[in-house]
Amino acid sequence: MSFLLKDPDAVLDYLVDWGAEYLGADELSTCEWSVVPDEPGGVVAVSGGFDGRTATVKASGGIRGRIYRIVNKVQLLSGRVDSRSITVRVEKR
Repeated sequence: MSFLLKDPDAVLDYLVDWGAEYLGADELSTCEWSVVPDEPGGVVAVSGGFDGRTATVKASGGIRGRIYRIVNKVQLLSGRVDSRSITVRVEKR
């Protein structure tokens, strides 16, 4: 498993480039972010946004030594639904 490192005190931006995957002429119509596990003191998706091809999220917090999945669930204009995850390990840096 590969993951990105995140300091518990850092507030970082992450991006999913959906256009690089398979969109073709399709575009994002809705975008939701969640974090697994959802726990007190864990990583939090502070805010998120999207344009037609990419989705971004600002994430904060986390418990040292824990691994989190920041999950992006989208619906496309065509009605298709899909999700991608960003895996982060929280370490003091």
